Amino acid sequence: MTRDVIVTCPPMLGQLDRFTDFAAEKGLALHPANTTQVLSEDELCELIPQYDGWIIGDDPASKRVFTAARNGKLQAAVKWGIGTDNVDFDACKELGIPIINTPAMFGSEVADVATAYVISLARSLFVIDRGVRAGGWPKPAGISLAGKRAGVIGFGDIGHKAASRLQALGMKVCVYDPGIGGNGGLHGVERANWPDRIGEHDFLVFTCALTNSSYHMLNAKTLADCKEGVRIVNVARGPLIDETALIASLESGHVASAALDVFEVEPLPQDSPLRKFESCIFGSHNGSNTVDAVVRASHEAITRLEGFLLESAAP
Repeated sequence: MTRDVIVTCPPMLGQLDRFTDFAAEKGLALHPANTTQVLSEDELCELIPQYDGWIIGDDPASKRVFTAARNGKLQAAVKWGIGTDNVDFDACKELGIPIINTPAMFGSEVADVATAYVISLARSLFVIDRGVRAGGWPKPAGISLAGKRAGVIGFGDIGHKAASRLQALGMKVCVYDPGIGGNGGLHGVERANWPDRIGEHDFLVFTCALTNSSYHMLNAKTLADCKEGVRIVNVARGPLIDETALIASLESGHVASAALDVFEVEPLPQDSPLRKFESCIFGSHNGSNTVDAVVRASHEAITRLEGFLLESAAP
């Protein structure tokens, strides 16, 4: 018996043909959703009930959506990737829908992007690229990274790997994570409780999960306590940062620049005031998207979903 599975995760959708045979061997038929980032609750409520399984991206997987899906065919779901802030796991438990994410699949990939952003902000590589493309020959003076201080917020898989990479650049690293103790085997890594010592850091690198306590953790108050000229990198979740406060700090020059792979609203609205800052680098919530990482995470998601569906079919 073939089970129909809807896929709403953009990185997996970008390589879906690579996984159809693998899924078919497990009795699953993959169906692509028409999306570039997320579907709305209304769209999900109409779409998801038609399928036995769901591989979730960053869509609003709310109780309303799961209730509609459970009233249809849905038997199980897997959240593709690490972040789970968009998924109502309590609703799944209440409705009897087995669900899990795919942790530790691409810590290295996202850490690579975070490190690339740090280097690019330090040396204004993006400014040089834009200038040369426009016919100029700009030579902005950057800052050396050796000896500079970085605060890494979140010390899970991504944060640990980011801290290791920043140390390799000669930076002094202080990590923030109340749920993970110790230095993770990284000699010289310091610890602090957020927002203690944020005024010491030349860079703040966000790699943590979005929770009720971390929502807008970088806000007007914490930004005011930051070092003049601090550079901000966010490869985690947009709402960790109060964008209104960040915009004000960019305008005043208190924040020198920012590299944002994620935003409070995605895709970034065309009228967002952030777009006016040439000192900023913008991503498209794409930090985990390498061919290798997508294959790993997608195979894991398919395998987990197969297990759930087999259990649901057992007498």
